[in-house]
Amino acid sequence: MGALGQLTSASSRFLNKRGIYLGRRSARLHVAVYRRSGGRLGGHIPGWPEARIALLDHVGAKTETHRTSPVMCLQDGDAIVVMASKAGQPSNPAWFHNLMAHPDTTVQLGTTIHQVHARVATGEERPRLWSKFLEIYPGAEFYERNAGSREIPIVILDPRLEGGAEPTPSGFSPRVSGQPGR
Repeated sequence: MGALGQLTSASSRFLNKRGIYLGRRSARLHVAVYRRSGGRLGGHIPGWPEARIALLDHVGAKTETHRTSPVMCLQDGDAIVVMASKAGQPSNPAWFHNLMAHPDTTVQLGTTIHQVHARVATGEERPRLWSKFLEIYPGAEFYERNAGSREIPIVILDPRLEGGAEPTPSGFSPRVSGQPGR
């Protein structure tokens, strides 16, 4: 692990142990920089080049408000996989609940926007995918310990056929929430 990776991991652990979650405070800027740069800036966890960040669009389960959250991801075949860690906080991130209510959505990885259908990894999928997350970002082990009795959900974003997908509303301007991988 390089110096930047150690700094990133240590600062994340320091804040999370104290219950400080920067999700909404930093996400708006993160999304803006990511979109403007096509993912060149804000496209991975600093010091961890394999720990990529995607922009996940979701619709509020109750409010139906359109939002975008930066999330840590990995690719597994044609699917994009994200973890609902919320940095190991005791509750799941709001975007997870929103995806369970409205699983058909879009995710931006770099400059490409993918039409996807979200589902929770089950059975043998979850341990296999969790170990892949630990390979690309060992800090996820801290998230798991910090989450206590909450099992961190792994969400698989399977590709959708564009013909079967609902079109994105014109003028879609999502509100921003969350923080990478949270």
